[in-house]
Amino acid sequence: MEAPGKLLAISDLHVSYADNRRFVADELRPESSADWLLVAGDIGELAADVEWALDLLSRRFATVVWAPGNHELWTTKDDPVQLRGEERYRHLVSVCRRLGVHTPEDPYPVWRGAGGPVTVAPLFVLYDYSFRPAGARTKEEGLKLAYDAGVVCTDEFMLHPDPYPSRDAWCHRRVAETEARLAACDPGLPTVLVNHFPLVREPTRVLHYPEFAQWCGTDRTAEWHLRYRAAAVVYGHLHIPRVTWHGGVPHTEVSVGYPREWGRRGSRPPGPRQILPRS
Repeated sequence: MEAPGKLLAISDLHVSYADNRRFVADELRPESSADWLLVAGDIGELAADVEWALDLLSRRFATVVWAPGNHELWTTKDDPVQLRGEERYRHLVSVCRRLGVHTPEDPYPVWRGAGGPVTVAPLFVLYDYSFRPAGARTKEEGLKLAYDAGVVCTDEFMLHPDPYPSRDAWCHRRVAETEARLAACDPGLPTVLVNHFPLVREPTRVLHYPEFAQWCGTDRTAEWHLRYRAAAVVYGHLHIPRVTWHGGVPHTEVSVGYPREWGRRGSRPPGPRQILPRS
């Protein structure tokens, strides 16, 4: 008899690396035909790589849910798709819709398997430099500390906010739109919130370079796991896979990361983490 379905999650596949691409091609498979997979961003930088991975996964898993990471939003010189900012994001949404993959722009699906029913909400809210390093009172002071330390996220050069004046302005627009959607969800159901960046600041406290935290989220989402009845929060970006608890809610970092990172922990990339039923 086939095993019952599970709600699984993974992020930061970074398929431009050959070892990671082989892992996705050969090993990232469901245990049951009823398994769902939540993909919390950073599949890769090239639009074609994002499409390749999501096409493959959508044919393997019963349902795939995608939330964008910062790498998908980069506009690199070697990508034939030279769209920037909001237009690039909308292009990737259209790719997902063609593949049957759920995005932050679609009606939120409901997981009705073990541990459900729950509303699965993929989010796209970016960051606004509010996770500032100690001693920085403003965005400008935080960025100066980062530049002085030589710890500057590539987003500053590759992630364009068009048509918004800044990445933080785009973030604030996304926060407002997402709050309205979450508030309209069925109040009788808990949620699983899926975002590339952590929704709370605490997981960034262990970063080796604290200056990098300002590219890792926004204080405006700090209470979403409570306000929107989260049974679980899924995120990536930090490349520090672990579970932390905030307000009684598990926040699970589900990244694969770069080969040099996962290679220190084992001989193969980590597989997806089980979100529901809670193990």
